Amino acid sequence: MLSWQVRLLELYFRLQHAFAPRAGETDVRKERAELDWQGSMFKVPRGIQIVKELADGVTAEWLIPPCISADRVVLYLHGGSYVAGSINSHRSLAANIAIASKARALVIDYRLAPEHPHPAAVEDATSVYKWLINGQADPRRLAVAGDSAGGGLTLALLVNLRDGNVPLPAAGICLSPWTDLAFSGESWKGKAAVDLVIYAYKELEFAAMYLGGLDAKTPLASPLYADLKGLPPLLVQVGTEEVLLSDSTRLVDRAKEAGVNAVIDEWEKMQHVWQFAASFIPEGRRAIARIGEFIDRWM
Repeated sequence: MLSWQVRLLELYFRLQHAFAPRAGETDVRKERAELDWQGSMFKVPRGIQIVKELADGVTAEWLIPPCISADRVVLYLHGGSYVAGSINSHRSLAANIAIASKARALVIDYRLAPEHPHPAAVEDATSVYKWLINGQADPRRLAVAGDSAGGGLTLALLVNLRDGNVPLPAAGICLSPWTDLAFSGESWKGKAAVDLVIYAYKELEFAAMYLGGLDAKTPLASPLYADLKGLPPLLVQVGTEEVLLSDSTRLVDRAKEAGVNAVIDEWEKMQHVWQFAASFIPEGRRAIARIGEFIDRWM
């Protein structure tokens, strides 16, 4: 049975739907401001030390819980459809994952579309990862995690590192990842009536902004179409009420076919990236606890 907190959050999403703009009226600046505002609703847990960083030219922030394993690091890549999201919007989510993982988390502000289309985000994530392993972290004690577009970016980063013969991290964690910018998954239609978070018409616009004219099946933009062989263990969490459900299930199926140790963790009746509200909903806290267990296993 869903908690009352989840029911209340669903009511908020339903109200948002009622006042959502029509197709063709998407305002990127408004999307960015709204996602940052939503992130500010959920406070960073007490005791977290926040340290500003410049990681190979990319704006970043360390989130350091008390009583951690000093050598553990989680590189966190925020969601936001590649056009929105920031350190500010995802600080609380990354901090909760850091606590569960007993690790320092580094959140970064990678470049966003439409000002900076693909492959800018992949380039930024790659340069930060290389910066980390060149003095900040042992790749065997490093995990990469991300949600939504950040989950797709996590996979693209892993593929790019493998192709560049860069030492891979211990694990990858993807929360409701967007892996197919061609929108070919069944759940884009099958779950459209129950997904209260993602608006398909907006994602079509955002995908076009990010791709900048490239084929939607470009592997580092849509990692569902990438060769996944040789990637580290993957944990994919997804809610059953998401249009991105098939992006997750197909990704895990393809990863397993490629010999990757990939785990799908489906959560009944949950909406897109419910972990975002972990400071409010118990289902979010339980999901993040599983992330910590997964990282424990592979570190």
